[in-house]
Amino acid sequence: MKWLLLLSLLALSECIIHKVPLVRKKSLRKNLIEKGLLKDYLKTHTPNLATKYLPKAFDSVPTETLENYLDTEYFGTIGIGTPAQDFTVIFDTGSSNLWVPSVYCSSAACSVHNQFNPEDSSTFQATSESLSITYGTGSMTGFLGYDTVKVGNIEDTNQIFGLSESEPGSFLYYAPFDGILGLAYPSISSSDATPVFDNMWNEGLVSEDLFSVYLNSDDEKGSLVMFGGIDSSYYTGSLNWVPVSYEGYWQITMDSVSINGETIACADSCQAIVDTGTSLLTGPTSAISNIQSYIGASKNLLGENVISCSAIDSLPDIVFTINGIQYPLPASAYILKEDDDCISGLEGMNVDTYTGELWILGDVFIRQYFTVFDRANNQLGLAAAV
Repeated sequence: MKWLLLLSLLALSECIIHKVPLVRKKSLRKNLIEKGLLKDYLKTHTPNLATKYLPKAFDSVPTETLENYLDTEYFGTIGIGTPAQDFTVIFDTGSSNLWVPSVYCSSAACSVHNQFNPEDSSTFQATSESLSITYGTGSMTGFLGYDTVKVGNIEDTNQIFGLSESEPGSFLYYAPFDGILGLAYPSISSSDATPVFDNMWNEGLVSEDLFSVYLNSDDEKGSLVMFGGIDSSYYTGSLNWVPVSYEGYWQITMDSVSINGETIACADSCQAIVDTGTSLLTGPTSAISNIQSYIGASKNLLGENVISCSAIDSLPDIVFTINGIQYPLPASAYILKEDDDCISGLEGMNVDTYTGELWILGDVFIRQYFTVFDRANNQLGLAAAV
C-alpha cells in the first residue's frame, strides 16, 4: 500500500499544471479614444496586421509589429530578478522574445511603466549583445541580459531577456502593458534569444512540453495561461489536434472559411496563425470586406466597423474548417460590445505576396476555443471553451 501511495504521489507531482492568471484591461485603442487621440494617431500610423508575420528571410531587421497590440486586453504579471521586480506583459504566441523597459531608458514611454533595475537584482548578468525590434515608425532598442524570471510559481533561472534603452514614439506611452513575453518558436526570436518556455522545458520546470490558453470575456470566470499541462475542466468534448505547418509561429493549414454553407474565403486551403497577441480575427482585406458587407457593418469616424446591436441575433456563424473539423464562430463571439456600441471583431490586413492568403485567429477565436500549444508534437489542440 505504501508503494502504491508513493507511486500515486509521484504521478501527481509529475502532472502539475502551472496556472498564470490573466486580467483584462482597457486596450490601447480605448485609452487613445478616451484621451481623444486616436484620430490623430491613425493619421500618422497605418497599422498593417500582416507585417508581424512576414517571413524573416525577407526582413533586414527583426520585426515585432507592436501596433498589432492596439486592441489587446489580456495581460499577466511576471517577476524578474532577485528579489523579483514585477511587470505586466502580454503572453504572446505570435512572437518569441521577452523584453521589458529598463532604468536606462530615457524615452517618455518608459517613464510611465515599470522599469527593470539590474542593480537591484543579485542574480542579474549583463551581456554585450544589443537588441533592436522595429515597429511602425520607430523601434525598441536595448541590450540583453540574464536573470531569474518568475512566471506564476515557476522560477525560470538564467533566462535571457531584453532591457529597453529607447522606446521612441507615442505608441508605448499609452500602452497598458510594460513588455512582452513571447511564446512562439525560437526560430523567430530576435538575436536568437532562447524563449521563456523553451528555457522552462530545458530546465525541467514543466512536466509536459506544452502550454494551454483559456480566455474568457467574463472577468469573474477569469482567463489563464497554463504551463506544462491541460486542464479538461476548461473545455467540453474532446481536443482536436492540428499539425503545425510552420515551426516559427503557431501556424496551421485551414481548409476553408464559410457562411451558411457557402465558402467565402480560403477556397483551396490557406494558412492561419493562432495568436494570443492579436486581439481581433484578421484575414485578407478583400475577404474581410465581403464579410463586413454581409453582416451589415460600416466604418465610423474612428475607423471601427460598427453594427446595430439589435441585429446580432440574426447574424450567421462564420465557420472555420480546420483539419476536417468545423469551428463555428457565432455573432456573439465576433461582434464585440463596448458600452452601447457593437463593433465587428474582424479586421482586414494587406497580405504580402510572400505569405499568400493568411488568417490570424486571435483572441476573438481563442475565447471560443480552448487552445493547447503542444511543442513536443508540433501541434495545436482545439476544443470548445466552457
